[in-house]
Amino acid sequence: MTQPEFDDTFRADFEKLLEWRRDVRRFTSDPVDPKLITRLLELADHAPSVGLSQPWRFVQVTDSEQRDAICSSYERCNAEALKGYDGDNSTLYARLKLEGLREAPVQFAVFCDEETQKGKGLGRQTMPETLRYSVVNAIHTFWLAARAHNVGMGWVSILEPEEVRKALAAPDDWTLVAYLCVGYPQEDHADPELERAGWEKRK
Repeated sequence: MTQPEFDDTFRADFEKLLEWRRDVRRFTSDPVDPKLITRLLELADHAPSVGLSQPWRFVQVTDSEQRDAICSSYERCNAEALKGYDGDNSTLYARLKLEGLREAPVQFAVFCDEETQKGKGLGRQTMPETLRYSVVNAIHTFWLAARAHNVGMGWVSILEPEEVRKALAAPDDWTLVAYLCVGYPQEDHADPELERAGWEKRK
């Protein structure tokens, strides 16, 4: 394979990709071509992983009962999280849209296979958490690849990991790292939604 040459045009486009990557919560109802989803998953497999272990397990969630269970977990967790804020922060938090669970046409639970034998344990004897770091690398690679195809992604973390694992009948030795909502965004913004809402500012 010939080594590619990355020129100034490519670098400028790549910088735009990084700048315009957003955590999407508002999706259209337009379906995403399954072939494109397959391609995005293939690209995610190019992510670096400790010992070449590739411990990520993307589980697509299509069953309505399973999705309802995820939504119920979110609602419980979000209500509990709201109790942790007071004053203006409580009011603002209550107004935030923090997920697209009811709208996103494509959804994945992403797990770390804690007992994978792939990679033969290389690099994780003293830092086993690098397995989960590897999963995060794959998620971010998927995220950028999706954005390059004008597909949005939102990472939902306000969930009960064990309840998600049970709802999907995932193996006991799989740890939930992320729940992803994927689809076409209703609108694009250069700034994060939390910044627009006044929750926080980037550096």
